Amino acid sequence: MPDASPPPVGRPLYTTEERARRDRSVWTVVQGILAPLQLIAFLVSVWLVLSFLQTGEGATAATISIVIKTLFLYAIMVTGAIWEKEVFGVWLFAPSFFWEDVVSMAVIALHTAYLYVMLTGALPLREQMWLALVAYGTYVVNALQFFYKLYLAKRAAASQLRGLDTTASSAAMEPSA
Repeated sequence: MPDASPPPVGRPLYTTEERARRDRSVWTVVQGILAPLQLIAFLVSVWLVLSFLQTGEGATAATISIVIKTLFLYAIMVTGAIWEKEVFGVWLFAPSFFWEDVVSMAVIALHTAYLYVMLTGALPLREQMWLALVAYGTYVVNALQFFYKLYLAKRAAASQLRGLDTTASSAAMEPSA
């Protein structure tokens, strides 16, 4: 069973084998489609929720937008777990994405809490909207974590390509025996 602790300093984001599995996984494409759709749903929903909180109008649209955003979150979490299993061999908490998965659990808990209070009326409407905004705040933190990992992956790939180019050009300059 793989170690679920955070990756040690200096551990590459992906091993060569993990990168190959990532690159051929259909779930990489699915994540690449769902992530921007969830971001769009989030931006629209934030606007609708803030508009409701400011004017008191548009409660139904704001509520529907939160539910849609939450459904995108669930879809991306389920497909992300499948992706993580395919690439890293674990459903969640792979060393390379340990802290992202920890924060994702908080994001899901808060979105699920919103659905609960919305369906049961456990909180008044305005407080429901505030809870949604708190959930959205954790989503922003989580999204920034993933953007940072994407940046690191691109940087590592570029560095590897530069290393390969250097090796290839060095080999080309060496005299043959």
